[in-house]
Amino acid sequence: MVPFQDSVPQPGPGSRPLAPGAGHAGMMSAMPKLIEQPSVIQCVGTKPKVIQEYAGRVNSGHGAVSVARMVSPEGWEEPGQRPEFEEITVVLKGTLRVEHEGGALDVRAGQAVVAARGEWVRYSTPAAGGAEYVAVCLPAFSPDTVHRDA
Repeated sequence: MVPFQDSVPQPGPGSRPLAPGAGHAGMMSAMPKLIEQPSVIQCVGTKPKVIQEYAGRVNSGHGAVSVARMVSPEGWEEPGQRPEFEEITVVLKGTLRVEHEGGALDVRAGQAVVAARGEWVRYSTPAAGGAEYVAVCLPAFSPDTVHRDA
């Protein structure tokens, strides 16, 4: 087993030393950035759904990851897709149905699902009350890389 101190990341090139005790290992670190509000993104699907992107290509300029909160009504469904990104979805309220080539999963509040890049999936909220969930995409969601069914 590797001792803990050996597993601590070391400062990279270009790091500047700080006063003793300041920052990790005495090196300067970036300040946290407050994201004051999300961008509301237009969505596709059979009924209006709210998409609030907190981090991603639109709201924060992140290309490596996107984080969005979704609120979809009962009866909402979107076209199937085969994205070039991995999508990790955590359901906060309700039930999110995830159809895939081998069947379907009903993901309930307190559960999560991971859809691998290149895997065909279709999301919907058929149950009463719809669903609220957070989706994390790696790399960030893009209309150019989602590859929705025609």
